[in-house]
Amino acid sequence: MRFISTRGKESVTGAEAVVRGSAGDGGLFVPEFFPAVSAEEIEQLCAMDYPERAAFLLSKYFDEYDGEELLSACREAYAKFEGGDAAPLLRMDNGMYMLELFHGPTCAFKDIALTLMPYLLKKGCEIAGVKENILILTATSGDTGKAALEGFREREGVKICVFYPEEGVSKIQKLQMCTTEGDNVNVVAVRGNFDDCQKAVKAIMNSPEKREEIAKKGYLLSSANSINIGRLLPQVVYYFSAYCDLLTSDQIKAGDKVNFAVPTGNFGNILAGYYAKRMGLPVGTLVCASNKNCALTDFFKSGSYNVKRPLFKTMSPSMDIVVSSNLERLIFELSGRDTELTATRMRSLAETEKYSLRAEEVKEMQSMFYAGCTNESDTVECIYDFFMDYGYPMDTHTGVAMSVASRYEAMIEEDKDAEKRPMVVLSTASPYKFPQDILYALTGNDVKDSYKGIKRIHLLTAMKVPEPLKEIRYKTPRFKTVVSCGKIYDEVLKFIN
Repeated sequence: MRFISTRGKESVTGAEAVVRGSAGDGGLFVPEFFPAVSAEEIEQLCAMDYPERAAFLLSKYFDEYDGEELLSACREAYAKFEGGDAAPLLRMDNGMYMLELFHGPTCAFKDIALTLMPYLLKKGCEIAGVKENILILTATSGDTGKAALEGFREREGVKICVFYPEEGVSKIQKLQMCTTEGDNVNVVAVRGNFDDCQKAVKAIMNSPEKREEIAKKGYLLSSANSINIGRLLPQVVYYFSAYCDLLTSDQIKAGDKVNFAVPTGNFGNILAGYYAKRMGLPVGTLVCASNKNCALTDFFKSGSYNVKRPLFKTMSPSMDIVVSSNLERLIFELSGRDTELTATRMRSLAETEKYSLRAEEVKEMQSMFYAGCTNESDTVECIYDFFMDYGYPMDTHTGVAMSVASRYEAMIEEDKDAEKRPMVVLSTASPYKFPQDILYALTGNDVKDSYKGIKRIHLLTAMKVPEPLKEIRYKTPRFKTVVSCGKIYDEVLKFIN
């Protein structure tokens, strides 16, 4: 399997795609084709545990990796998840399910890929003959940063530098990142929002001059964001896993379509569901849920992507994004894999902050996706109502997804001709990562101290507090640097010097 750029003729192996992170022409690597997973293979997956499912599916893309080694790496990665299951599926009601993706080392869904990515990167370097040290640059809106830091800390031959918006993450997220141990890690706060961080990091990644300067210091640039195909493809696995769990528990029959509702920021999580669909998984509708930052909702409804708009800070900070990087991969597919058209649209986005799809592309997109957004008060109400009905506390991002999913379900219920399908809501973070907002949603009470919030939520819900969040309370933050966007590259050079 080779991987091609969304913007040009570049073609590389899977190992090279993982190591490099993004293409030299500024595009993103995508598989040259989507490997098929047959109905018989889905049946085989049902008898496997999560690591086996992951190794089986990923080997269809990364065929130059040794199969037994890949399985061993998957077992090692997912052994770090509490309870022994990386993606447990819970039945909430008739036809409604919760896919919990937050049982990893940092209590967020990013762990699914970032516990495995160090192996993919290290082995990729061996396969591709890369001798240089690797410098990973990552912009984060909250969860990616800590998951990447945790995955790569103390890894030989790798340094990782994370940039986050100073006022754009929760207190717990910030504490998680800034207390990370390890000599090969660095964390820098940025005066600005996530889009500013992402734009600056991408500018470094796409600059031949900066890449060369960094190379002279002995480092090859890579990324742990979902622009890296090695971050994206492991996320495909939990869509298949959820479907298999529905089959084995007799909730559905083979071939039945299932809808998935996904809280969406940078578009990687829901794009993985689209990839699963293209591989043959019977996916019905992918519900793209946004918070007040509703650029994606407007895009799916109109076919015009316009990012010239304010970015709002919300209680779901990992979704406080206007420019969704992975959307490029979707419009590449919708265009019929037209690299010239995709490059033109990306130039238009950079120069005019907008682009539009053709009518036939919009029609195809809307046949697969439903998009909706929700405000803060509706998210709070959804979290409260769901807890009252089921005794289940969810985090703010999952609250956004559930709010939009419920709206979609109500619309389908009113349509006599619409097909009724099971709905799997992706629960992407532990509610304890956002204790003040969750406590307010459940009780109407405010607390200034995050750990008082955690204690009160525990008393109210009896939900176990994850050990990783207990531990950081008594750790001293190591990283306190705050810079402007224009100084990000300077911090990178300081770090590797």
